[in-house]
This record gives sequence, structure tokens and C-alpha cells, in this order.
Amino acid sequence: MIYIAPSILAADYANLGADVRKVPSADLLHVDIMDGHFVPNLSFGPDVTKAVDGVTDQFLDIHMMIEEPERRFETYIKAGGDRLVFHIEATDDHVAAARTLHDLGAQAGFAIKPGTPIEPYLDDLEHFEQVMIMSVEPGFGGQKFMPEVLSKVAAARERIEEAGLSTLIGIDGGISQATIELAAEAGVNAFVAGSAVFGAEDPAEAVDTLRDLARAAAER
Repeated sequence: MIYIAPSILAADYANLGADVRKVPSADLLHVDIMDGHFVPNLSFGPDVTKAVDGVTDQFLDIHMMIEEPERRFETYIKAGGDRLVFHIEATDDHVAAARTLHDLGAQAGFAIKPGTPIEPYLDDLEHFEQVMIMSVEPGFGGQKFMPEVLSKVAAARERIEEAGLSTLIGIDGGISQATIELAAEAGVNAFVAGSAVFGAEDPAEAVDTLRDLARAAAER
């Protein structure tokens, strides 16, 4: 199964509700939360998350680029988050954090920066619905895709297949028609796309095109 997740970080903030409605065929929506500390930028908070949840029934994937993410779990679940993806670098006990999310009724994911090795976390994938491989440095949209992170995708895919897990492998950063096939061939099945969707003349068509490209690449 291939999932395309438009990132509202690339949407028109003055017309956010209208932009969200332009991607009805998206499998989920990606909401970036930045605190200006874990990453050097600020973005959305719980109020914007709640507003997005109010205009769509789509699954909300909340990417928490914040320090001490556990302190904000309940806030973002109440705001409409269906899966909370926190950074492995921002928590002292990622498995305990995943259990907390499950106890609160949400799915759990962890994100990993380009420079962080994935090997120490492969044995813990069973506790997560998603692992998100960052293919740019977190904190800003519009960055260039880093193909060197695909070795981490391959390692995660091998472990998931060996263990018979259903954990999704997501990728976030620089995903476009030019890069999505490379990521799909490596084993990604959930793709965050910002400007490639909301910068397109027809965002809904862009979602469908990206999905078709990823499917074809994954089946090769």
C-alpha cells in the first residue's frame, strides 16, 4: 500500500481550509509542529491542528519537531492528531513514549534525522506504526532531497520484512516526481510531499501522479 501525505507546511496559510479541500484523494495529511528550539523555526500549534481537523475527515499525521514531545502528546491528540511522530533525538525513552501514545488512543511513530543512525532502533520497530526517515534536515520546507538516507530505508525495510511487521516507512523532505521513485524502490511506502502538491496547478492531480509513480517503482 502506498500513502501520499501532503504537508500543509507548503499550503497557503491565508486559505488553509481551501487548500486542504484541494487534496481529497490524499491518504493522510501531514502537519509539521516546530518549537523554535529542537529546530530553528516555528510553525503550527494545536489551534491550527484543530482547525485543519475541523475541515477534513482525513487522517492527521502530526510531525513533532519539538523538545520533550511527551509533554504535548495529549494536547495534539485532543487537537485531532491520529498519529504522533516524535523525533528519536528528542526523547530519552522512545518505547515508553510509544506506549504512552497507544494508551492515549493514538498511533505512534518516530522520526530520525539524516545524521542519526537507524541501527540502534531497528529492534524497536514493533512498537511503532511508522518510522519516518528525514531526507532533509528538519525545520524548513523546500530543501533538496538527500539520497544518502535511503540506506536507512533499506535497513528498516529488511528488518520489517524479516520480523513480519506492518510498520510503515515514511520519508519526509524533497519528495517530488523526480525523487519519489528512488524512495519507493528503496522501500518507502508513505511519502510526505509539500511543494510538489500544493505548488502544483492541480494539487489533487499531483497527489494521484505521485501515488502512481511510487506504486510503479515499488512493483519493479
